[in-house]
Amino acid sequence: MEPEALERFTWYMREQSALTVMFHARVAEQMGLSATDEKCLDLAMRADGPLTAGRIAELSGLSTGAVTGVIDRLERAGYVRRVRDPHDRRKVLVEVTVGDVDKFGAPFEKARDSLVEVLGHFDGAELQVIERYLQLQIETFRKRVIDT
Repeated sequence: MEPEALERFTWYMREQSALTVMFHARVAEQMGLSATDEKCLDLAMRADGPLTAGRIAELSGLSTGAVTGVIDRLERAGYVRRVRDPHDRRKVLVEVTVGDVDKFGAPFEKARDSLVEVLGHFDGAELQVIERYLQLQIETFRKRVIDT
């Protein structure tokens, strides 16, 4: 890759990252959470069901000790609750409580509308390339940066 192209893409990624972090910091503040807590809640909300603290640690890249603090704060704020695993009563799972999460949907609707607007500029073949890029970026970033 030519150095100029790498420089451009690095700038784009840094700008996109900064905008994303600031967006989530604003949403988290409205929810009475830290940005880390809000993102861990997001991970739990996107899961197929209740998660263990260990699984949240794996997904987030945080230590299990840090995740315990996150879960404590999310539980105090009413966003999650700890429940016993019905298959193994020794395990504790973290379950999202729907509650107040819905009232924070407006910022995410704006973000989704923005995504729809941008994706509308691309045809099907271009969207396949973009999707392949994003999948590879996520997989590689998780493996090299988060899971280290």
